[in-house]
Amino acid sequence: MLLAVDIGNTDIVFGFFEQEKGWGAEMRHPSAHYTTAGKTFKNWLVEHSISPHLINKVVLSSVVPGVTPSLLASLKSLTGIDPLILGMELYEKLPLDIDNPEEIGSDLVANAYAAYQMFQKACIIVDFGTALTFTAVSSAGEIMGVAIAPGLKTAMKSLFANTAQLPMVPLDLPDSVIGKNTAHAVQAGILVGYVGLVNEVLDRMMAEMGGEAALVATGGLSSILKPVHKRFDHIDRKLTLEGLRMISEKYG
Repeated sequence: MLLAVDIGNTDIVFGFFEQEKGWGAEMRHPSAHYTTAGKTFKNWLVEHSISPHLINKVVLSSVVPGVTPSLLASLKSLTGIDPLILGMELYEKLPLDIDNPEEIGSDLVANAYAAYQMFQKACIIVDFGTALTFTAVSSAGEIMGVAIAPGLKTAMKSLFANTAQLPMVPLDLPDSVIGKNTAHAVQAGILVGYVGLVNEVLDRMMAEMGGEAALVATGGLSSILKPVHKRFDHIDRKLTLEGLRMISEKYG
């Protein structure tokens, strides 16, 4: 059984993969409470009747360096396995040409690897997470570059934190862009605005890439902006975990 761990800015995601069954159970833990992640994960395994001895491989991606050492120690103690870490040393083995590899998030590398292996052509991966990222991959497998904007929740929280009278509202896409009340107005401005943002960045990226690219969406918030769903060739919330799995199978 493979354990793939994705340490993100908001959550730490633990995912299990078995060849016969595919992706199974998944656990999320707030990254801000990383000091309790190991204990929580151990208890979660007990609750789900999963023995640590069934885990024969661990692969990890982290974009929060301060969290990594603590969680690595917990995983090694629990499983007895040294996790494969997606980072600089591994980048050199991947069929991905990465400029400034020290700057790119390992989750974006995992996304790019999974999408390119899936389509074997130029692709753009949109990750709807804490940040909204667009990763362009060439037909030769080169990570051409990335566009980054605040994620939906990040934008909403920023607006709420910096205004006295605007409340936090549900991430529900409104039918009308003309807000009839405060909540509706915020939803119209942010959610409808983000539909435009996604479409504009995709249009310009595709134009710069010659107009031909597979479009892939991932991330926990990928289900919210339904008007852009029709643009994507593939939507997979587990894309990062899938990329980690593919990389661990070939290079682990």
